[in-house]
Amino acid sequence: MRSLKRSGLAGAAVLLAASAALAGCADDSEGGGSAGGTAPGDGKAECEGLTEWGDLSGRDVTVYTSIVAPEDQPHIDSWKVFEDCTGADVKYEGSKEFEAQLQVRVQAGNPPDIAYIPQPGLLKTLVGTGKVVEAPEGVSSNVDEFFGEDWKAYGTVDETFYAAPLGGNVKSFVWYSPKMFSDNGWEVPETWDDMIALSDQIAEAGDIKPWCAGIESGEATGWPATDWLEDVLLRTGGPDVYDQWVNHEIPFDDPAVVEGLDTVGEILKNEDYVNGGIGDVKSIATTPFQEGGLPILDGECALHRQASFYAANWPEGTEVAEDGDVFAFYLPAIGDEFGTPVLGGGEFVAAFSDEPEVQAFQTFLSSDLWANEKAKATPGGGWVSANTGLEISNLASPIDQLAAEIFQDPEAVFRFDGSDQMPGAVGAGSFWTEMTAWIAQDQSTEDSLAKIEESWED
Repeated sequence: MRSLKRSGLAGAAVLLAASAALAGCADDSEGGGSAGGTAPGDGKAECEGLTEWGDLSGRDVTVYTSIVAPEDQPHIDSWKVFEDCTGADVKYEGSKEFEAQLQVRVQAGNPPDIAYIPQPGLLKTLVGTGKVVEAPEGVSSNVDEFFGEDWKAYGTVDETFYAAPLGGNVKSFVWYSPKMFSDNGWEVPETWDDMIALSDQIAEAGDIKPWCAGIESGEATGWPATDWLEDVLLRTGGPDVYDQWVNHEIPFDDPAVVEGLDTVGEILKNEDYVNGGIGDVKSIATTPFQEGGLPILDGECALHRQASFYAANWPEGTEVAEDGDVFAFYLPAIGDEFGTPVLGGGEFVAAFSDEPEVQAFQTFLSSDLWANEKAKATPGGGWVSANTGLEISNLASPIDQLAAEIFQDPEAVFRFDGSDQMPGAVGAGSFWTEMTAWIAQDQSTEDSLAKIEESWED
């Protein structure tokens, strides 16, 4: 973790420490450059590094995202220092139809200045229109400093860097009850073998089932099972095999993927392990994913694999903390060959303009300054970033803090959700349906993966 001094978080010196990263865009940008004049915040310590683009007063930056009320307000609040120091006015628009409408607007020649892109696949599609602007040098430098190479690669298309990471989420979590663990003398497992040994111990005791799960999600039923496979394949096959699989450089039913799904099956298709408090293996397919972990609160199951965002699905009043009603631990690696694999998701900042105010805002969003402003503007929790300049103590939620610690682990090997990178007919189609059949109909691993492979049209 960065020290207070290095990450620029020592009181009023925040922006002074961040100035080098923020200022880079002003002189090195290949687009709009400086607007000229003197910025409103010129000479103010809290504005150091935000005045390099000149006076941006009267200039608007339009931002379009899929994040709607009330989650939009923390984003808007996090921009205050940028607006006060530069004079620019950032205008926010969130839409539940974001993905479809953004493409319509781009094709119609009416794109926003900035869009928060939730999938690398969508970014590639938009870059293909020729309307996305290459990220300025200041943004690239910030990403080099504050994010790993894995993250930068997801904002890069055909070797050109376009989009800096913004927020992120960790999917490699297992939820549990600290009190249940304490009462039974169980230790949080640190290795995969420890986790399986604990599962066996709980199963043999016979009081509860070790695991509970649910993959029902309306038209998207099956997606939680795809996350299981992605998480485990990262651990059994490693990041290179994962990348080859996601990009269809190896078939979907490659032996390495078969091994990964069989490993998932050792948990999800094990009648001794599932589905605590709910039913048998097949009940996983009909249990809403929001309810999949709730039997933990009733003492009917011990473990539930789901992302950090599952914190929002616990009933009101549930304390999510290391000594609370529920908490989570990192889904352990399988051996030590592949470091600390982390499956997750996030958004990327794409620009459709290279005007000075847009480049200034892009650079601000890619900095450690913005990451900390956003954390402090989100007192209710539910947000985290992989930005290594983010001071973990600024995050309100213990689970967000844990996610940030995992992101900042130097051994972490991050990979983006695989289904979000695949063609829609696969990632949001056959992958979901065949994983559901794998559970609900006890379809074999080989048949399930072969059917998905047949659906992939190169």
